[in-house]
Amino acid sequence: MDEISVRAAKHEDAASVARVYAPYVRDTVVTFEVEPPDAPTMARRMADTLAMYPWLVAENAAGEILGYAYAGRHRERPAYRWTIDTTVYIDTAHRRAGVGTKLYRSLLEILRRQGFRSAFAEIVLPNAGSVGLHERMGFSKIGIHHDIGFKLGSWCDIGYWRLGLASGTAPQSDPTPFSVFRESPGLGEMSGSGDNGF
Repeated sequence: MDEISVRAAKHEDAASVARVYAPYVRDTVVTFEVEPPDAPTMARRMADTLAMYPWLVAENAAGEILGYAYAGRHRERPAYRWTIDTTVYIDTAHRRAGVGTKLYRSLLEILRRQGFRSAFAEIVLPNAGSVGLHERMGFSKIGIHHDIGFKLGSWCDIGYWRLGLASGTAPQSDPTPFSVFRESPGLGEMSGSGDNGF
C-alpha cells in the first residue's frame, strides 16, 4: 500500500469526505443518518468542528483521501468540556489496511495534547472491525443501549467505549482549541509527512 499521511481537513476535502461517508449512510446501520450529506453540508460540519476539535484526513501519495477521523463535543453543558466523542470512517476500498489505526493514533495524541480527559466512542452493534480498532487503541467497553435506533428495517443497539486521555484531579486549564493548537511548533512530526500537515 502507498505511504499514508495524516493532516487536518481542508474545505476542498469536503467532496472526498462526503464520498467516503456516503456508503455507510446508504447501506449500513453504522451511522443513524439516512440521507448522505452533500459536499457543502460536509464542509460546514468540518469548519464548525475545526475551531475546537481536530478533523483529520488520511491520504496516499497521490492525494487520494482514504478516510477521516474527528472529535466532537460530548454534551452541551460546560462541565462536559474535557470530554469528547470520536469518530472514524475509512473508504470501503481501503479498510483493514492500517488507515484507521494511523488516523486514530494521530487524533488521540492531539486530543491528549489539547488537554482533554476522556474520549468516548459510540459503536452500532455488531461491528467487529470498529470494536477491534477501538480496543487496540485502548478503549474499554462500558455498556450497551438496546433498541436505541431503527434503520434498514431493524432495531439497533449502540455500545459505548471509553479511553482515558489524562489523569489527576482538577484540570489545570480548559482544553486548547484546535485552531490554536495546530499552530504549535513541531506538530507536523505527527502527520507522517515531515512537515506541518496540521
